[in-house]
Amino acid sequence: MRVGLLFGSFNPIHIGHLILANYMAANTNLDTVWLVVSPQNPFKPSNSLLHEFDRLHMVRLAIEDNPDLGVTDTEFRMPKPSYTIDTLAYLKEKYPTYQFSLIMGEDNLLTFHKWKNHEQILADHNLLVYPRKSSAQPIPANLQEHPRITLVPAPLLDISATFIRQCLKEGKSTRYLLPESVETYIKSKKLYHS
Repeated sequence: MRVGLLFGSFNPIHIGHLILANYMAANTNLDTVWLVVSPQNPFKPSNSLLHEFDRLHMVRLAIEDNPDLGVTDTEFRMPKPSYTIDTLAYLKEKYPTYQFSLIMGEDNLLTFHKWKNHEQILADHNLLVYPRKSSAQPIPANLQEHPRITLVPAPLLDISATFIRQCLKEGKSTRYLLPESVETYIKSKKLYHS
């Protein structure tokens, strides 16, 4: 089983995440894409994060009708902040016959050298890299030509969870930005409201 891992806070999950995950599942050699809900990103402050179980529930709601997508709460049981190398080691131990690939934006590839044990990640796993409008600098040739790195021309949607949270806080419409089930859940629990 070839599994693509799309890590994120999903605070909240939105259509940009879903389009990317589905595109990767349907247009690469992956058998499935798992969305890895991260309790805390080591590069982001945690004070703006909704509770991890709410974020996990919203991802489940968002993908429930798509058999090509899955979700994992693996990092919930790991020390925080969680590091990708540790999550990969855990998943390899739990699913020894699976091949795990990382799905990341090109902005993350440009800072990949700052990740904990990045050389080991690249030695053991493929990286599927999608374009990001926010990337100001081109990907260096040594990374573009690396045998473990594949640049995937996934559709680019400039939608951010930060923008969606601001809309919700201000009482503005988030129709078509969020899956309907997620929008209903957020409204019913009054999440992200001021």
